[in-house]
Amino acid sequence: MAIDPSNILLTGRVAVVTGGGEGIGRGIAEGLTAFGATVAIWERNPDTCASAAEDIGALGIVADVRDSGQVDAALEQTSKTLGIVSILVNNAGGVFSSPLLETTENGWDALYRSNLRHVLLCTQRVSQRLVAAGLPGSIINVTSIEGVRAAPGYAAYAAAKAGVINYTKTAALELATERVRVNALAPDLTLTEGILRVSPDGLPDGARHMIPMARPGHVDEMAGTAVFLASDMSSYITGQTIHVDGGTQAASGWYHNPTTGDYQLGPG
Repeated sequence: MAIDPSNILLTGRVAVVTGGGEGIGRGIAEGLTAFGATVAIWERNPDTCASAAEDIGALGIVADVRDSGQVDAALEQTSKTLGIVSILVNNAGGVFSSPLLETTENGWDALYRSNLRHVLLCTQRVSQRLVAAGLPGSIINVTSIEGVRAAPGYAAYAAAKAGVINYTKTAALELATERVRVNALAPDLTLTEGILRVSPDGLPDGARHMIPMARPGHVDEMAGTAVFLASDMSSYITGQTIHVDGGTQAASGWYHNPTTGDYQLGPG
């Protein structure tokens, strides 16, 4: 079967993007829409939910995906309004500093619920409907470079993101014969509204030395990979984590010397 350019199109498909009010989620929602999908944004912030939905032409549903009842209600509303969901992007998440010796049980639970619990809830609910209907689907879990490397000061967050990667593999195997593919997208530093809020004057110059391509990623670059994983162009890919990170994961600790530009491993 020859590759056809139409294989990248998502026309006629219904997609859900959690945490799609801004940042990477909004970028992915825009990308899926541009390639023909009808998109629902599930976002707990009513202001960003409404703004993104209006700008993109998506269905905006205010929902906290950490809560199973709200997930069920959002899925029911989406299905009744748009049709059965065949593309799910589990993008919602959150992070705060939590050094190992200072992490509380509440802090651990908060980071788990923000970054991993909803991946089960949303994946399970959407997959149940797809399997019952005998329809194929694509599930994309947004994890992080921190899921595959140590992250001092952010142990709980990194553990949750590592859990997303492993859950992606296991879910992919369980759903493979049901024609539901499950993959993950792992960004590194990406320019989002959240990043710019904490660094309004731009990123420190040293940040670019940590990334082989010497710049942060853009949300549109995350969206491009999500569109590929959602489309028939990736029909034989499942259980994979694609690092959309400018080469950080491959670098394994090598970085550009700020003075010479040469690669070095560790401090000079």
